[in-house]
Parts: sequence; C-alpha cells; structure tokens
Amino acid sequence: MNIDAIQNGIVIDHISAGKSLRLYELLGLETLDCSVAIIKNAHSEKLGKKDIIKIDADIPVNLDVIGYVDPGVSVNLIRDGVLVEKKTIDMPETLTNVIFCKNPRCICSTEQELKHVFKLTDRKNKVYRCLYCETKAN
Repeated sequence: MNIDAIQNGIVIDHISAGKSLRLYELLGLETLDCSVAIIKNAHSEKLGKKDIIKIDADIPVNLDVIGYVDPGVSVNLIRDGVLVEKKTIDMPETLTNVIFCKNPRCICSTEQELKHVFKLTDRKNKVYRCLYCETKAN
C-alpha cells in the first residue's frame, strides 16, 4: 500500500487501533476539500497496532478533541515536506462543545445559546462531567 508523503499538513500518529474514525468524525474532517488518509491497524513497535490520519492541508485542528478521544497521540506538523513540530497530546481539563450533555433537563440542553462544557473529574478513568448538572459523559 502506498500513501504519499504530504508536503504541507498534519499527521496524527500513534492513535490507538480503532479510534481513527471517531477522531475523523469529531474533528469534522469529512468537510475538508483536501486529501485525508486514514490508515487503520498499522504495525507499531510501541502499540502493536495503531491508526494514523494524514491531512494534506495546513488547517487548525482541535487538540482538545484529540486529547479527549485518545490521550498520548502525536500530532506532527509538516511544512515543505519536513517535520517542523511534534506535539504529544494530553487530556484537556475542559471540553467545550465537543461532547453534549445527555440530560434533557440540563440547562445546556434547554438553552440553545449555552455552551456544553465538561470538566475532567477523574483522569485515571477518563471521566468527564457536565459543568452544570454533573452528568457523566459517555
């Protein structure tokens, strides 16, 4: 299989096997008008198997989404075919409008202008709770 190198863009690497499609959806990559490659179950010395997403465009990417879905992922910025920056992503302390409260009585569910804000309450178990009603995120 050949996946061309990108000249200017982003490579999201070391994604836990099977989580790339969730990242693709939450990052809204389906709306892009550029090449996006998803490589699933690639061999990895570190993880055994991993997923990779290559985006052939220099776009802003929501790092909070990546940290929520799979902390520990590497985000590589490529310019003129050269790696210029590598970031390891951790879990964000807060998430705003990334996930949405499932509680139909929560104020953020009834007030359209109110943002859906979740706070990290348990880092070990990756638990986020709604800022307003404390409902646990799925």
